[in-house]
Amino acid sequence: MTLPSVRSLLASALLASLAPAALAADVAIACSAKSGFKFPDPAGDDKGPGTYIYPTDAVYKPGSFDITEFEVVPSGDTVEFKVTVKARIEDPWDSAAWGGNGFSVQMAAIHIDTDHKKGSGVTASLPGFNVRFAEEEAWDKVVIISPQGPTRVNSEIDSKCPQWKDRIIVPKLTRAQGRTLTAVVDVKALGGPPQAGWGYQVLMQSNEGFPDKTDLLTRKVNEFEGQHRFGGGSDYDNDPHVIDMLVPPGGDPVAKQYEILSKYNKAATTSVKPEDLAVVPMVYPCAK
Repeated sequence: MTLPSVRSLLASALLASLAPAALAADVAIACSAKSGFKFPDPAGDDKGPGTYIYPTDAVYKPGSFDITEFEVVPSGDTVEFKVTVKARIEDPWDSAAWGGNGFSVQMAAIHIDTDHKKGSGVTASLPGFNVRFAEEEAWDKVVIISPQGPTRVNSEIDSKCPQWKDRIIVPKLTRAQGRTLTAVVDVKALGGPPQAGWGYQVLMQSNEGFPDKTDLLTRKVNEFEGQHRFGGGSDYDNDPHVIDMLVPPGGDPVAKQYEILSKYNKAATTSVKPEDLAVVPMVYPCAK
């Protein structure tokens, strides 16, 4: 093989390795007449701020928490929210035995900003995610995709964040197929059908059946990984417990995510205040 041929092959391989991130940054989002859409997220960024490591147990397979696409599908009186990950979704803990939804390790929270108005929503995250939202991008509704059945999820909400019970949506149906998690939600629970100006943020976490007393079924991120703990973070609650998320279009989405989730107060170890936490943005896929 000639030297130019070798160089050509190397260049092609480099472009292929960069393609997912470039596509996620530059692709145009096509919105339907009912404000449905597909929003891509690059593969390989399931590292939180760039340092997180999966737990060591074999059930946490590579790509299990790596969002590759978020889709909103309005359909009559319901809306389907779909979160696709890189790995096939499995059920190693036999969720049917504990009233679950057919999968085990993933958990996602879909935050929705319905008015883009300062002061009208919630800036705090759900307990255990350890992030916050800007006042002008606060969430008004949040859909929880959990393998836990609705009785368990509602019990946790009543115990740990009852002040937001009217804002937190437990889907009428949650299912997993292939690499996609789907939540079916009544339009009336959202306050109306999706609108072009709505913002979204999907925060990927892991289902924890035995959560900390202050966490809403979320799994801890520690300094060092363990059998059922993510590593690469902090042993305090100042670091974002978010494995993957959406980022607004433009630029390098992977670098952007790492930068967003790295901006927390690492010196806050004894008393963590809201202002110590990383601020995550909404994305507005259909906004004009």
